[in-house]
Amino acid sequence: MSQPVDHQLNLAAQDIFTYGSWALTLALLVVAIWMSRREKTWFYALIVVVAMVAAFAEPVYDDLMMLYFYTDHGGASAIHSHFTAFDVPQPVWTHSGYALLYAGPALYITRKLHLGTLTKNGLYLVAAVSLLESCLFEIIGINSGVYTYWGPHVFRIFDYPLVIGMLEMAQVMCFAVAAAEVRKRVTRPVQLGALLVLFPATFALVNYGGGAALIVGLHLENTNGLAQHVATIISMLAALGLVRMAASLVPAEPSADDLTRAGSTPDLRPSSSDAR
Repeated sequence: MSQPVDHQLNLAAQDIFTYGSWALTLALLVVAIWMSRREKTWFYALIVVVAMVAAFAEPVYDDLMMLYFYTDHGGASAIHSHFTAFDVPQPVWTHSGYALLYAGPALYITRKLHLGTLTKNGLYLVAAVSLLESCLFEIIGINSGVYTYWGPHVFRIFDYPLVIGMLEMAQVMCFAVAAAEVRKRVTRPVQLGALLVLFPATFALVNYGGGAALIVGLHLENTNGLAQHVATIISMLAALGLVRMAASLVPAEPSADDLTRAGSTPDLRPSSSDAR
């Protein structure tokens, strides 16, 4: 099995993903900047920026997870790509895709955690919504002829490997909760630069740590269906375990002080310990 380099790219779908996702990302960035100005911190804007910067490492993920962006249309290269690595061309919408899939839910989670109004059950609900978002985004991309997961993936829904969505969901939860913890502890605004490292760190933790069994299974020589199913189930369970780990840092119920603060201070001026 090899990369489908000769598969025809759907140009109309590529335009929708490119211009549509970037339009939504710009709107998301405006919201993040507004949130940041409201709380006198660049935290929320940085959440979006670091996700977009992290997309430059997408080729590593593509190689390990056997994802390929279609390049040709009638035999001529037609992909809107800005660089290629590991023989996988990268479309310009990967950055906007990261913003929508990862930073979007993270903005909501970190905001609620800062208010103290997000509970464990609330985090699980956001995780479920994040999973549905990932499935919808990728099923559309796969079935519209923009890209594919070409490896021996199992448990596919409309050709989309469900385990990929579960790992993406776990990444969002781990990154958002970890980012909120970083925000609690920084004493100077410049220290928020740690988010630039935090995103790829949690990304690797989830996808290359939790997804280790899946990756090995995909690249096994003389692999078989049983090995693929077992490896995929292990990584699915790992993804759920990581979500549970992130939820362990979230209180079961909001405190009375948190509810009072959330209801009585709508513009949420940062505390003296926030400094960001």
